[in-house]
Amino acid sequence: MKRLMIGNEAVAAGLYDGGLELVSSYPGTPSTEITEFLSAYDDIHSEWAPNEKVACETAFGASLAGARSACAMKHVGLNVAADPLFTLSYTGVTGGLVVCVADDPAMHSSQNEQDSRHYAIASKIPMLEPSDSAEAYEFARSAFELSERYDTPVLLRMCTRIAHSQCIVDTKGRTTAERKPYVKQPEKYIMTPANAKKKHPVVEERTAKLKELAENCVYNRAEYAADRKIGIITSGCSYLYVKEVFGDSVSVLKIGMPNPLPERLIREFADNVEKLYVIEELDPVIEDHVRALGIDVTGKALFSPIGEFSQKTIREAFGLAPEKNDISIPALPGRPPMMCAGCPHRGMFYVLSRNHITVLGDIGCYTLGSGAPLNALDSTLCMGASVSGIHGFNAVSGAEQTKKTVAVIGDSTFMHSGMTGLVNIAYNATNSTVIILDNSITGMTGHQQNPTTGYNIKGDPASKVDLEALCRALGIGRVRVVDPYDLQACETAVKEELAAEEPSVIISRRPCVLLKYVKPKAPVRVETEKCRACKRCMGLGCPAISMKNGKARIDNTLCVGCGVCRQLCAFNAIGE
Repeated sequence: MKRLMIGNEAVAAGLYDGGLELVSSYPGTPSTEITEFLSAYDDIHSEWAPNEKVACETAFGASLAGARSACAMKHVGLNVAADPLFTLSYTGVTGGLVVCVADDPAMHSSQNEQDSRHYAIASKIPMLEPSDSAEAYEFARSAFELSERYDTPVLLRMCTRIAHSQCIVDTKGRTTAERKPYVKQPEKYIMTPANAKKKHPVVEERTAKLKELAENCVYNRAEYAADRKIGIITSGCSYLYVKEVFGDSVSVLKIGMPNPLPERLIREFADNVEKLYVIEELDPVIEDHVRALGIDVTGKALFSPIGEFSQKTIREAFGLAPEKNDISIPALPGRPPMMCAGCPHRGMFYVLSRNHITVLGDIGCYTLGSGAPLNALDSTLCMGASVSGIHGFNAVSGAEQTKKTVAVIGDSTFMHSGMTGLVNIAYNATNSTVIILDNSITGMTGHQQNPTTGYNIKGDPASKVDLEALCRALGIGRVRVVDPYDLQACETAVKEELAAEEPSVIISRRPCVLLKYVKPKAPVRVETEKCRACKRCMGLGCPAISMKNGKARIDNTLCVGCGVCRQLCAFNAIGE
């Protein structure tokens, strides 16, 4: 059946049609929709895990039981899952296991631009990389067979453009794989040093077989032009850009299996063209491989290792004239992302900023608190780093600095990797204050459930973690809850907990204003005759508030009536 699909939906359809029985993931743009689409299939088990390591280990458990399984994550999530992944390379699989990873060239929603192909190389695990939705479906569907045939997990690499662009996909229907019965195999699955030493040679033998597969497989193909002056080796999105710029006028070696890379196929292709180029986004993985074969090639000398490519990038690199249909787009005003009107994080950030508090931040919507006019954050590193980081910061700082430093972390991120940092604070006793910004959802990636919300991936009731009880169980004696819409309560809580002589947690609790069950109040309004244009309300950075004709103005199409701005106006100019 032919359907128009985005790449992530195509991956989900391919995994399902390939016989998937279980998927476990942690949401992360641009990978999130893979698992969301899979959750619509009621005959498989789908779930959100607390983090990517747990998701990968859950998929391993299902594979161990003989079922075909998968997990999905963004590129930085693969860092978290790397611990089980590298040893999975040694153990191999029973049921096929596919690890979907989505890279983010140009960092549309990420804190770095790492290239996941390095993980495939380092872990000695085969990787497939589709160039459009149709290939995403086919590669995902065939990945289970590849996994079981070679006794290995398989990495499926997506990127932002492929994940979210669309094309026609011809689905084949579900294949129900016969589940392999569980058999106890200590030497295969118990990775003590004695067993692991025996498994490493097996991994190397498998790699040699996979290299042979790479020489002649459906994932890699040579497309020769009549004129063979130019030959281009490329993969992923770059393949589409090359075809759009050159059509069939240049020869192309399309790499759909970036690990392990072929050798004979590349040598043969290089021998059949006059000038060889490699066009690949991010790092020179293919280029370095070609050079290691002793072949002269041009790659990063023309193409940057930074950001995304485009048709324009390739035309300019080859000195080609712009397309006739190129439209000159005038420079547009910058529109940086910001917290929504009524965002529950804004009130707490305003208090922290006004009191000149040093704030170690984390990954989520609240990272937007770093922007003007709040400028509330001092650092953002990775999931959970705020809690671990404040412990190290305070451990080497004097009492004066400690008394004006906090960490902020979201409820989902706290469950992902903040808990262990809080244990460290309690166990190693730094006088640190952690603020959990509990908006009752995983917000930045599009409102996915998490263990604190009380619902699972399908929206069914599930166990709900009690954050207050959890923090106390982790060793924190001082735990309190505040409403971030109440600025005075927030300021009192922050000052009191920073003054305390023991670790503490403040839970800033109010659900995300965009949740369907959250009903906005009537917009507030400005009484212009009372407004003195002091602009104090502008210090919130609320997108509903602006200045017009020298007076504050509130856009009633954006305002949700949170009332935070009313608490700032010294002239009572903002009313209901």
